[in-house]
Amino acid sequence: MLDFINYPVSGIMWVWHKVFGTLFGAASGISWALSIMFLVFTLRAILFKPFVKYVRSMKQMQEFAPQMQKLREKYGNDRQRLAAEMQKLQSEHGFNPLGGCLPMLVQIPVFFGLTNVLQGFKAGAEQNFFFGAEDVKSYLAAKLLGANFSSSLTATAETLAHYGTDRNVQIFVTIPIMIVASALTHLTSRHSVARQNPAAANQQTAIMNKLALYVFPLGVLVAGLFLPMGMLLYWVSNNLWTLMQQYVVYHRIDREEEQKKQDAISKRQNLAPKPGQKPARKRPAADTTATSSGEDPTKAENDKPADKPAANGSAPKDDSARPKPGTVPGIIDDRSRGKKQNRKRR
Repeated sequence: MLDFINYPVSGIMWVWHKVFGTLFGAASGISWALSIMFLVFTLRAILFKPFVKYVRSMKQMQEFAPQMQKLREKYGNDRQRLAAEMQKLQSEHGFNPLGGCLPMLVQIPVFFGLTNVLQGFKAGAEQNFFFGAEDVKSYLAAKLLGANFSSSLTATAETLAHYGTDRNVQIFVTIPIMIVASALTHLTSRHSVARQNPAAANQQTAIMNKLALYVFPLGVLVAGLFLPMGMLLYWVSNNLWTLMQQYVVYHRIDREEEQKKQDAISKRQNLAPKPGQKPARKRPAADTTATSSGEDPTKAENDKPADKPAANGSAPKDDSARPKPGTVPGIIDDRSRGKKQNRKRR
């Protein structure tokens, strides 16, 4: 049913096993362990861009959470109107809540595909998708520090003996892997919770955060008792990649937002007047009229007509020849004339 997933997953794992098999040997447990881990890394690298989109979508959803909460309070009794307003808000900001869930949804069939491939390594199997009979025998015989990839902690003594291992060795190797997988699950959840917007917090969010921080890591520990060691390596690899990927993507988004803030501040500073500089004044309406027609204001001033001559042809009178205010034309001040005569007599 899931052969369209099983064959690509087994094909990628087969390629990595051939690569590491040339370095450490085809039957080496290190080759099989690295092939499982790099299978996970390859699939997660393919989904890197959708993951970035998912992170941006979740961040955008947190920013719109207060507005959505107001819409719920306003149209809580009218579901049809509430759905319309929600859709309107999402379309205005180009937000698609389902588009960011693609990476999480794709990992589900990949997980089942890897489970089917690992469970396909059975004694007597002639083929396991891309793997042939020799590869199946190699996987069943491979051991990592004495522990078998197909054995679990709850396997019967007969099963452990069939794979050539015992329970003490399986516990010694498997339990540390379980603890690391659980710790990485907690760290990835903690990293995601720390990025949440406090304004978008509600009771439902608080419950989900507690589940992600404590219940899911505990679930990995419990599931580790029943899962084969190969699946535990998948959990460790997947959570390790997720933790590193979150660190890279979150810091990348933080740098982009910080750059946008700096650009906005620089733009405002460039538009604002410099210290000590007076703001530019608007020109009078007359000047704007002159400049709007494309003429030079100084030229318009120089082109004004000069004073016209008088009607009898005489030159225009000079303003300096006019009598001063308070004096009578043609009459000289007697006092000043008397002073001049006294000076001549002496």
